[in-house]
Amino acid sequence: MTTQVIGDTRPMRERMELYVNDLQDRIVTSLESLDPTSPPFKRDSWVRSQGGSGRSCVFALPASDDEVAATSARTQETPGSLKESVLEKAGVNISVVHGLLPPAAIKQMRADHSSMPLPDSEAGLPFFAAGLSLVIHPRNPHAPTAHANYRYFEITEPLAPTPEDSDADEPPAKKEPKVLAWWFGGGCDLTPSYLYEDDAEHFHSTIKSACDSHGYQLYPTFKKWCDEYFYIPHRGETRGVGGIFFDDLNEGQHFRFPKDTQFSAEIDAGGPTTTAAKRPTALEDIFAFVRSAGDAFVPSYIPLLQRRHSMPYTPKQRRWQLIRRGRYVEFNLVYDRGTKFGLMTPGARIESILMSLPETARWEYMSEMGSEEGSEEEKLMRVLKEARTWV
Repeated sequence: MTTQVIGDTRPMRERMELYVNDLQDRIVTSLESLDPTSPPFKRDSWVRSQGGSGRSCVFALPASDDEVAATSARTQETPGSLKESVLEKAGVNISVVHGLLPPAAIKQMRADHSSMPLPDSEAGLPFFAAGLSLVIHPRNPHAPTAHANYRYFEITEPLAPTPEDSDADEPPAKKEPKVLAWWFGGGCDLTPSYLYEDDAEHFHSTIKSACDSHGYQLYPTFKKWCDEYFYIPHRGETRGVGGIFFDDLNEGQHFRFPKDTQFSAEIDAGGPTTTAAKRPTALEDIFAFVRSAGDAFVPSYIPLLQRRHSMPYTPKQRRWQLIRRGRYVEFNLVYDRGTKFGLMTPGARIESILMSLPETARWEYMSEMGSEEGSEEEKLMRVLKEARTWV
């Protein structure tokens, strides 16, 4: 459980590794318990030759079974239809990697993380990254897709070589490298094919509660950032109904959080009149927030699957679901920073990077779906064209 990392004095890299392993187990167990008659997640451990390792937990049915299920829409009028799995494709992955950032990568990282004090180094700088990333694509069009990612990154000074001491009876104690820069990033978001407002409200309220206990700036700031990040410019719409998104969260001033004298009335409107912290700034406090956000995934999302996975649906609704998944693919391959970075990184595990893509998607030329006034599909599109406040 999460309590095992509270009060731990070990380096943050070790504590984050412990946490993402525990969180992965809890999330996968929750998903498997929803559908005990379907195959379990495939657990696949791997080692990165350049340094580090990870574990991918992936759910996917064999292609032959999937093709049969995809063409057999379940309806109340056909009680004898083929039983479908709750999930169509899902992955809950963790990675704990380390290595050396070459000068070119340091330069690029400085551009992407302008608030980070990253020094120049002709020899490169050691880095460490630990994180969990998940995407859940349910089979039923009424059940929303979910995504979450929580990560920790640090850059350290190179360790000076330790001279060998032949007279020493014991090996020298392990020396921890000096951390030059560190930050947390992550978030979670919901992507429905059909809009159920109570689902969106439940998802957002659960995440907001997790955020509010660590600072009332967090949810409104990260909700707005999420709406901006998961936007598909060439479509003029967001990927889904949002959630939270954050990056570069450390002890320093953050461009998303104006100074007290500049704090916007829009964000501050829902804040308390007390002296409660607006956001965490210490390492321990930020880590506590990240754990709360990660722990909130199961209660924010699993109840939505329980509500929707057995609802009857039509071939038309399945068709719309596949069109929306096409939008998901467009965003991930064209705009998502993590996907693009992973595909360009030598030694990256491509199977894990592309785990986020749905197993099936659809593109139609000039499709009328979503534009029919008053339809359920058009109801979703109105929300995707203009972000809403859910809580």
